[in-house]
Amino acid sequence: MTIRVLVADDQDIVRAGLCMILNAQPGIAVVGDADDGRRAISMARSLCPDVCLLDIRMPEVDGIEATRQLAGADVADPLAVVVIATFDLDEYVYDALKAGARGFLLKDAGAEMLTQAIHAAARGDALIAPNITARLLSSFANSRPRSVPPEPVEPLTAREEQVLLAAARGRTNSEIGDELSISLSTVKTHIAALMRKLNARNRVVIVMWTYETRRGGT
Repeated sequence: MTIRVLVADDQDIVRAGLCMILNAQPGIAVVGDADDGRRAISMARSLCPDVCLLDIRMPEVDGIEATRQLAGADVADPLAVVVIATFDLDEYVYDALKAGARGFLLKDAGAEMLTQAIHAAARGDALIAPNITARLLSSFANSRPRSVPPEPVEPLTAREEQVLLAAARGRTNSEIGDELSISLSTVKTHIAALMRKLNARNRVVIVMWTYETRRGGT
């Protein structure tokens, strides 16, 4: 099955490069590209790609608002969105994740990480460069004044708390399984339970909730 991708970036060279990299990957095809956020939203709604790759800063409508309109909490049938940014736009990346993006990449992440992120988003995961994710979320959760979100109505179990903290440290499901000596299927079951209890659409929301509730020194 071919993963259909929409690419949006206002820089022609960057956009062309992203399209070239993705089209060179087996099982991935770029079905459209846009040079501003408004056009990206329109094309995404008409083409219904499997994954939207959006630059965080674009004219007309920026990547944060485009993400909110395509994948936000109020969207009945949200699309998978991965945002790309540069190091000096960390705060915008955090806001994009809150807006509904499944993950983000830095523009210099390289073809392999880009491909992995596209595949992860297409299958419903939220693969982000783990070390960058943890650093960014920790930084902004601790530096920005936010009210602490409420605890879930159904309390987390001790094992779910362990899985939660491991995920917040950027561990993959396999790494969590190894760390806690549990099977991969058990990890997935705990992740699914966390998403249900926290009313989270994806793994990124779970991780952000962990930092915002200041769990385990995160």
